[in-house]
Amino acid sequence: MNDARPRGNSLAARDIAALVHPYTNLRTHEKDGPVVVTKGHGVYVRDDSGKDYIEGMAGLWCASLGFDEPRLADAASRQLRELPYYHIFAGKSHEPGIVLAEKLKEIAPVPMSKVFFAGSGSEANDTAIKILWYIANAAGTPKRKKILSREKAYHGVTIAAASLTRLPINQRDFDLPIFPVAYAETPHHYRHALPGESEDAFSTRLAENLEKLILAEDPETIVAMFAEPVMGAGGVIVPPAGYFPKIQAVLRKYGILLVADEVICGFGRTGNMWGTQTYDIKPDIITCAKALSAAYLPISAVMISEQIYAAMQQQSDKIGSFGHGYTYSAHPVPAAVAIETLKIYEERDIVGHVRRVAPRFLKGLKSLDDHPLVGETTGVGLIGGIQLVKDKASKTFFQPSQAVAPLVGKACEVAGLMARALFDNRVAICPPLVIDEAQIDEMFARLRKGLDDGYAAAKAKGLLD
Repeated sequence: MNDARPRGNSLAARDIAALVHPYTNLRTHEKDGPVVVTKGHGVYVRDDSGKDYIEGMAGLWCASLGFDEPRLADAASRQLRELPYYHIFAGKSHEPGIVLAEKLKEIAPVPMSKVFFAGSGSEANDTAIKILWYIANAAGTPKRKKILSREKAYHGVTIAAASLTRLPINQRDFDLPIFPVAYAETPHHYRHALPGESEDAFSTRLAENLEKLILAEDPETIVAMFAEPVMGAGGVIVPPAGYFPKIQAVLRKYGILLVADEVICGFGRTGNMWGTQTYDIKPDIITCAKALSAAYLPISAVMISEQIYAAMQQQSDKIGSFGHGYTYSAHPVPAAVAIETLKIYEERDIVGHVRRVAPRFLKGLKSLDDHPLVGETTGVGLIGGIQLVKDKASKTFFQPSQAVAPLVGKACEVAGLMARALFDNRVAICPPLVIDEAQIDEMFARLRKGLDDGYAAAKAKGLLD
């Protein structure tokens, strides 16, 4: 038997001996080993063999300013020397936390009253769930605890947030969901529209079905709906025309709040500072993370409306305290880096840059439509998704178990591009926001090579028969 596992004292061998990897087949990882990334520069990363890759996923949708921004390193270093840590429990505070909260309120897409800080998008969404339950009790409506999510939604992996995440791998054998959640349909026109149904008509049908779902579940038991402006890990599903205005009208009719999960879309990804601006969403709560600090340090935020804050204030006074928080809420070092990140976005007009290069990105994405493996491409700003299909003409989809997307992802990696295979055989591309047009062209050249080689691998495995 040929054992090709990394041996000796290499980083790869040490990785296998010590680490548990998220989103990884732990058995095959011991055989295949990791790609060990050692250095980053601009939109590129380098592995321990010296090979360079275009980081076509901005890491995990998050490294918006690339991998070597000195101003962010300097901001962290200054804060580490001045105040490396303090908390904001029991009325304590510090300048970075205050300034960052002020800045987020200033740039929020709709009026927001207060900001709560956490360490990740999962924690932010988990916090939003707890706040919703807290204010339901404050309002004297303790039955309003059910939350609406959507099929293929991704809202995190903590126990509560993963109860909203509706992807099989995130719930299977974790005994999730842990509380009542009702899942609305995925707004994916290509896959779920009726023959000849326009995007607007599809959106109307989904809004009507949402109302039926609410009535079946009892609107008096539902507190809120969570929605990503663009569904990220579910496949980069861009909402069809009219979708958000139509579903928001239904939610308002029944007094159901809306939480906009801006963890991926926030800070320029869709060509506006917020995805809520791109799709005319009027949320009551906004969660954000990832590009808040350009991924240089972990930090996330929950922005809440005045109505919600007033209820929280009332309840905390009744109980004696708002009994929620994290040791690292508003940690001064990530907060300082986030402040500098927001300054860079403004000074360099990063949103304007995204708008300037997005046509080149979307043209490159669209150019893949002629590939025999590609059924659909979707995109907005600098985020794109590719639906892999067995047969284009009949729209015959691969089964998830056939795992063609991982074949394409691996082929892209060999071609020098980090892309991401997603559930349902979709491939995502989401480069750093600072990518230029020449790099976009090179990225799509490598992506096409990955598609070609992935197609050949799928054919060799008999997956196209």
